[in-house]
Amino acid sequence: MRGLLTLHELKEDKIQEIINYALKLKGGFSKKYVGKKMATLFFENSTRTQYSFQVAMMNLGIQVVGFNASVSSVQKGETLYDTVRTFESLGLDGVAIRSSEDNYFEKLKNIKMPIFNGGDGASNHPTQCLLDLMTIYEEYGHFKGLKVCMIGDISHSRVAHGNIDIMQRLGMEVYISGPEEYNDGSAKYMDFDEAIKTCDVIMMLRVQFERHKEKMHMTEAEYFAKYGLDNKRVAAMKDTAIIMHPAPVNRNIEIGDDVVECSKSRIYKQMTNGVYVRMAVISMVLDGDL
Repeated sequence: MRGLLTLHELKEDKIQEIINYALKLKGGFSKKYVGKKMATLFFENSTRTQYSFQVAMMNLGIQVVGFNASVSSVQKGETLYDTVRTFESLGLDGVAIRSSEDNYFEKLKNIKMPIFNGGDGASNHPTQCLLDLMTIYEEYGHFKGLKVCMIGDISHSRVAHGNIDIMQRLGMEVYISGPEEYNDGSAKYMDFDEAIKTCDVIMMLRVQFERHKEKMHMTEAEYFAKYGLDNKRVAAMKDTAIIMHPAPVNRNIEIGDDVVECSKSRIYKQMTNGVYVRMAVISMVLDGDL
């Protein structure tokens, strides 16, 4: 199966190659794929990822074919495989897919057109990880030795699970923090306020209420007091440290409303970089380089 499903199978030099290409595109390099057609098949709500993929496709001269799951044959019981196979039969040159099912792509092994994983369950989100890496690389020019702490709802976060593995492979020191109920042991735990003082990248994670089977064991105000990023904590960060968040943000729950666009925040820069990363990935797959 062609495309990009996870980062696990990619070597570190290929990941750096994608980032370098994305930076080249951001710097003004242009390449067009006129005549190509692609679609975004999103079975979970999304703003940034879905429309970032669509903008990336349009920037590359690719025609975007519309899809709305709520008015498609999915509502009649059509399987994911049959939906994707239909678009392949219609002559599309690739699809970006998001599903609430972990590793949904295991069901699509017979599909020959490229598939770009826009997020599966709580497992993988490869282009989000790449845009995070691009943002960090733009800031520091390297990865090795940087200290990163991800704070919040670790257990439900595909961003955390994807980033921890690849960041460690690239030589970064990765820690997690937040409520014990969301600590799945996927990295070494660090006290939140200690992380604020010592880490180069503070990555706040959204509390994913929609994935919780039980109600959070504290109020939203209590969560913000214990694990929220407010101006007082921002002031305690290293001068060169940055704030990241995959978004959407729960304002005044995991991050203060006035922190979202403060001088240390790179949240909207991440969104911008997402377009260039997805342009790079699509281009490299169509060119046979990925």
